[in-house]
Amino acid sequence: MQAQNDVIKLQSCEGNPYQQSIDSIKKASAEQGYVLLREASIQMESEYEMPVVLPMQAGTIYQFVFIGDPSSKLYEVRMYDFNERQVVYKRHQWGDVDGSIISYTYVPQFSEYHMIKPVQVNKKKKNLCGYVMLLKKPEPTAKR
Repeated sequence: MQAQNDVIKLQSCEGNPYQQSIDSIKKASAEQGYVLLREASIQMESEYEMPVVLPMQAGTIYQFVFIGDPSSKLYEVRMYDFNERQVVYKRHQWGDVDGSIISYTYVPQFSEYHMIKPVQVNKKKKNLCGYVMLLKKPEPTAKR
């Protein structure tokens, strides 16, 4: 008999309510030289962080994007390095210019796994949809 693991399984949302925003962010990021590494639609519960663990290479420029439900009142993203030290904290509230989209660039000092924890607060809905993207700028190729 196997022991029960307390693993949070990422579940994607039904449909994708943010497709227009996603497409425009991808287009703008590509124009800035970024390439998409990972993306996921995730089911979230109001007031609960959804941990996303990603490997990152030292010195590489990454862009992380979180899109939350437009009716949520608060959006936060915290990012931790391998030693569980918080390296990024972003917070938006409903009505902010960027509203439900949090985007930031980050250059890790070490090649290691990082944990990104988006959360949103919504008093009207318990089950929410979120969308995360990780992009990076490819290193310039050496001239010969």
